[in-house]
Amino acid sequence: MTHMSFPNDDGAFRAYIRAWLEEHYAAFVAQWPADPDPRDLAFRRAWENKLCAHGLSGLGWPQAYGGHALSLAKQAIFHEEHALCGAPLGVNLIGHGILAPTLLHFGTEAQKREFLPGVLSNSTIWCQGYSEPSAGSDLASLRTRAHRDGDSYVLNGHKIWTSFADLADWCFVLARTDKAQPRHRGLSFLLVDMSLPGVRVQPIRQLTGEAEFCEVFFEDVRVEARYRVGDENQGWKIAMAAASYERGTYFLPRLVRFRQELDDIRGWLAHESVATRRRWARLAIDSHVLGLKTRRALRQAMSGGPPGPEGSSTKVHWSEAHQALLDFAVELLGDSVCLDAPGEDARKAALYTHAYLWSRAETILAGTSEIQRNIIAEKILGLPKGA
Repeated sequence: MTHMSFPNDDGAFRAYIRAWLEEHYAAFVAQWPADPDPRDLAFRRAWENKLCAHGLSGLGWPQAYGGHALSLAKQAIFHEEHALCGAPLGVNLIGHGILAPTLLHFGTEAQKREFLPGVLSNSTIWCQGYSEPSAGSDLASLRTRAHRDGDSYVLNGHKIWTSFADLADWCFVLARTDKAQPRHRGLSFLLVDMSLPGVRVQPIRQLTGEAEFCEVFFEDVRVEARYRVGDENQGWKIAMAAASYERGTYFLPRLVRFRQELDDIRGWLAHESVATRRRWARLAIDSHVLGLKTRRALRQAMSGGPPGPEGSSTKVHWSEAHQALLDFAVELLGDSVCLDAPGEDARKAALYTHAYLWSRAETILAGTSEIQRNIIAEKILGLPKGA
């Protein structure tokens, strides 16, 4: 891996990152042996590998573990510029964005030394074993169990909506280790080798034709006790902390894409009605307000404040506004989304049709809109439960 030295000033850092990405992403696309498609998993993983090989991983990690110890402001700049240059999100987002900071905060020294190098180099892909068929948004009701047997846990259960489980080398799993304790207690956070006997992965075909989500079955899987993160029965605390690690930067690439899609659509409006242009303007207002919310969350994270319930407002707003934007785009594209269109029209129709189909999941993933509205009602508006 290449070691990179960055400018101290944030403005100079932005200019440095922008120039590096413009040069290297363009060269990467030009050298790709097939038609470069940012939706293609092989393309995404190869680009992620290139970033890691050039030292653009572990941006906020301590230097003792190979990181750059960059401020959250600089990390946000990188994520924003990465999205602006058109590069896709990686395949190992769970490893870089959730598992690594969790280990840095809660892991033993042996766990850090064993697992962090593989994340830094992108040679170890991680997935997240949380949701279950009967425990999605209500995660505390999960039924996957792990009972202690000597120096191991015996893991049995069924996880679902596990992104890239079919590609992952390891999975961090939230499992019940003490069924006598209340729901949010008695859970432990385990690191599970996906090649162990008893682990079975079944991809789930999506509307887009892809299969990025999977079901994962654990049948008498023996997990060494040294791969438990934190104390036994303290997994809920770790899982909730893990969920907060991306709070400052999670929405930045998505808001950049939102703005880029708005700019595309604006170019299609020359001969549209006033009512149609007003519809675009309402989406532009959504984009601006979402940007303000994200910057506020970033400032709060930079000051060391805990993630607040306001994040639920941003999640609902973004997912529903993005669905509305893609509804609008598909309506404007008209027949070209279903028929064979020529040249650039075909590319545009394919891109927005895929985005439209994928967006159906956005009000479900990372907490459904219903759950987010409950949080807003209780934590922000102060309404009683069940009101």
